Amino acid sequence: MIRDINRKKVTKNAWRLTSSRNKTCLRIRVPGGHLDARHLDLMKHIAQQFGNGTVHLTTRQGFEIPGIDFNAMAQINELISEYIKETEQKIGVQIPTPREGYPSAGTRNISACIGNRVCPFANYDTTSMALEIEKTVYPNDFHVKLALTGCPNDCIKAHMQDIGIIGQALPELESQACIGCEACVKNCRKKVTNALTVVDHKVERDNRRCIGCGECVLVCPTQAWSRNPVKYFRLVIMGRTGKKNPRLAAPFAEWLTQDEVIAILKNLYPYIDRHIDRSLVKEHVGYIADRTGYKELRNWLLKGIKLNPRARIAKTMQWSGYEYGYDTDRWDCSQTIAESTGE
Repeated sequence: MIRDINRKKVTKNAWRLTSSRNKTCLRIRVPGGHLDARHLDLMKHIAQQFGNGTVHLTTRQGFEIPGIDFNAMAQINELISEYIKETEQKIGVQIPTPREGYPSAGTRNISACIGNRVCPFANYDTTSMALEIEKTVYPNDFHVKLALTGCPNDCIKAHMQDIGIIGQALPELESQACIGCEACVKNCRKKVTNALTVVDHKVERDNRRCIGCGECVLVCPTQAWSRNPVKYFRLVIMGRTGKKNPRLAAPFAEWLTQDEVIAILKNLYPYIDRHIDRSLVKEHVGYIADRTGYKELRNWLLKGIKLNPRARIAKTMQWSGYEYGYDTDRWDCSQTIAESTGE
């Protein structure tokens, strides 16, 4: 059976080749990691009727249902067509034939923290923005990972993504409501960037240091601080794991509006299409950026975008990380050998 499988089509169709011969694994997208609970009945049915009775929750907040026969793929694609219509077509994602399953798997499920629907620290509705991004970037074969987090606490680990989107609040102080307790100043000094100081009995905010976390709003006992209703975002880019050069994403821009973030994401794909190494099965965009250099990447990402006056873009880029195989001097082999032999 497995000899007859078109592996490229199977994986493009969001099914997996697995370690079990003649068995595949269905991947289900959950944009933003938020789902109407009634859809769980579908996952349960497929797992029990066609799989091995289990469902795996992925690191990208999707579902994987393992242990499915390859010859059941068409039947299951039919079963999930209504789910695809409701979770993808309904929000504006262009999938012409949902009865044939997902059309691509390259750009991974958009993951997000729970956002301000639940979390008081979150500066925006991460689920809603994830859906906007889903219809901007999916379907697409290019291998891209994106994640959204409501505040700089970064619970979703946006710094490990190709593109991480971090919510920023523009705090505003109503001076007449301030009682001078300095709770905001002390909190910012101890927990954040020390962006607040007291000058002539008045709290002042250093715009260069403020990262828009919104902590001052949360700790103020008189609600003198509030979040400006305009939502802003910091972008960190080109973080990754992998076998070659794991590294954290670095700040690319801050104080962007949602429209500007969406425009930058639209520009990312033509950049990949222009520069990707097509001799490879897939190439992570971070390695493309390494090859083209930051200036070229920056020019493509900002192409045709008029930024708001508050936006700031990184002049240069310095990624952290390390390279496997090039750190042989790191390890003290003699000590390890001595300990293992008891010498």
